Amino acid sequence: MKKGFILLALLLVGACSANHSEHNQSHYAGEEKREIKAISAEEISNYLNGNGMGLAKAAELNGYPGPKHILENESTLELTAAQKEEIQNSFQKMKNEAVDLGKQIVEKEKELDGLFGQNKIDGDLLKTKTQEVAKLQGDLRNAHLQAHLEMKKVLSPEQVSKYNQMRGYIN
Repeated sequence: MKKGFILLALLLVGACSANHSEHNQSHYAGEEKREIKAISAEEISNYLNGNGMGLAKAAELNGYPGPKHILENESTLELTAAQKEEIQNSFQKMKNEAVDLGKQIVEKEKELDGLFGQNKIDGDLLKTKTQEVAKLQGDLRNAHLQAHLEMKKVLSPEQVSKYNQMRGYIN
């Protein structure tokens, strides 16, 4: 019985010790090796490719369909030729703007990372750089949301309803 108790105590001490060292390590560990510390390779790819990244959820989940998903389901939604052309134009406009803004965001994040990495940052420069990034992120979100707003004008109420059913938002 005494040996079992000692073994249990040693196991608990070992587990607590391992758990303690895990709590000391940041969940950021390993990210210091990234090209741009604040954003992952996947996020960089999303920015550079103009992907949505959930930026238009306010529209999407409130009945404002997205042009990409409309075009992916054009036959189910029974788009007219005129609707399809208008949606494609809107999507391309949004995509071009999103790619341009995404490139700028990546570049600004790279600048900010470099300033920290070279120890060349102060409070005033930090405020300027973070505001630049924030403005670009706001513009990017606006570009995605504007495209959803435009789609509500292009689709009929029946098509919007079918889209929402198809996407699983209503039964």
